Amino acid sequence: MSDEKTLRHLPLEAMHEEAGARFGAFAGWRMPLTYPAGVMKEHLHTREKAGLFDISHMQLFAVEGPGAASFLERACPIEAAGLGSGKSKYTVLLDEDAGIIDDLIITRLGNDRFMIVANAGNAARDEAHLSAIAQGLDVQIEPLELALLALQGPEAESVLIGAGLDLSDLTFMTAVEPHERWFVSRSGYTGEDGFEIALPPDEAPGLAEKILADDRVQWIGLAARDSLRLEAGLCLHGQDLTEKTDPASATLLWAIPKQLREEGAFVGAEALRRIRAEGIKEKRVGLKPEGRQPVRTGTPLVDETGNAVGRVTSGGFGPSVGHPVAMGYVARNLSDPDTPLFAEVRGNRLPLRVHPLPFTPHRYRKG
Repeated sequence: MSDEKTLRHLPLEAMHEEAGARFGAFAGWRMPLTYPAGVMKEHLHTREKAGLFDISHMQLFAVEGPGAASFLERACPIEAAGLGSGKSKYTVLLDEDAGIIDDLIITRLGNDRFMIVANAGNAARDEAHLSAIAQGLDVQIEPLELALLALQGPEAESVLIGAGLDLSDLTFMTAVEPHERWFVSRSGYTGEDGFEIALPPDEAPGLAEKILADDRVQWIGLAARDSLRLEAGLCLHGQDLTEKTDPASATLLWAIPKQLREEGAFVGAEALRRIRAEGIKEKRVGLKPEGRQPVRTGTPLVDETGNAVGRVTSGGFGPSVGHPVAMGYVARNLSDPDTPLFAEVRGNRLPLRVHPLPFTPHRYRKG
């Protein structure tokens, strides 16, 4: 836990305090964890109406220059040159051993312009890694100081229109720059339809107030963001993804085009091809505990004879599904759905089963 005095502060912190937020440290920031409604109600409100999240701790990088596409294709397993303008793509930043430094969303904004959205806790590491790769290339990488708001839920589009921002033309994983220094993508981290809106910090309070004036919207904290993404089967870097996990074991090969898997020259490509040729030893899976007791991050998993076979990387209660939900890594031969396993919790063995991901269906606005 970071020292309270060293934590960075969100530009909208005063609004969260006025809303009665309970704060905690996350990735070096003082973040609103919950509001008076509580995690359960915040979670369900997002699924049913629209939730507003302050995710200004996330880091955006502008990438510009004639060498931008080739730089990104070296840094990540992505076909940046073939990405259409306004199109976004989920990808990973790998080290030479194919360990996942971070997972990113990259958007093409023009011929030689791209936007990277990176995770808060990895921002400094990402910047150093990207800058090293950029050496000798005609490209500039600029960390942006912007506020970032996420509006998520089935009413998100309608709410934004009411707030004066009509983005109904956007579909999932597309983006636009509606005003100077604004960047809006139709994406999110909940499994619901929604938008992520980056804008200058001094303009963020006005937009937040317009959005919150709609009675379908309420502030949602970091705790409900975590339960929403876990139900949706979405990874959290630092838990489900680390530099000790690779895209094959993490079941993220869908994000890497087949040709790049086989012939790509991105950082970590050779290591990833070797891992795939040798066969993965473990696999990321969903886990459904029996009963009502959640299993938490770091809990060991064993088989019926007590042999260690894996670990829980994310766990909690799923308010939408009404039962505990978890993700973790298990030995590949035990990764089929319905495989029985046990979580070791304080000397007790709690039964659980491998469960398909996601726990709740994604409801993205596809084109």
